[in-house]
Amino acid sequence: MEVVLLQDYGKLGNAQDVAKVKDGYARNFLIPQGIAVPATEGNKKVVAEAKRLETIRDAKKIEESKAIAKKIEETSCTIAVKVGEEDKIFGSVTAQEIAEFLKKDGYDIEKRNVELDEPIKQLGVYNVKVTVFKSVHAMLKVWVVKEEK
Repeated sequence: MEVVLLQDYGKLGNAQDVAKVKDGYARNFLIPQGIAVPATEGNKKVVAEAKRLETIRDAKKIEESKAIAKKIEETSCTIAVKVGEEDKIFGSVTAQEIAEFLKKDGYDIEKRNVELDEPIKQLGVYNVKVTVFKSVHAMLKVWVVKEEK
């Protein structure tokens, strides 16, 4: 039986995909749980139209995101940290702190969109990858400096 998924569901696929499953699985689980609907011609047309509209929305969002990414790349993020002897940082600079800096600057970036391989534990200049939207990324220059007393 073919079904149209209403939401992302594990190995079956993403929302608005047409998936082929066993009849009992569809009738007894997917359809009653509201995860899928039968893949009738009408449902397939509705899904095709929804995908078309989503593609148009995503194209507009990507253009806006590219402009935001360009502004982020021109931004310089300076984070002042407390240091001990021999310029050792107390703690580390995390994605959360970088995301907070970007929010103060007016960019709506969440910490999960700031990609750090590991927290920054030394003074210096770092290039940090920031995901603005799906496949649109920006490289943010982060300056980690001593906190003035």
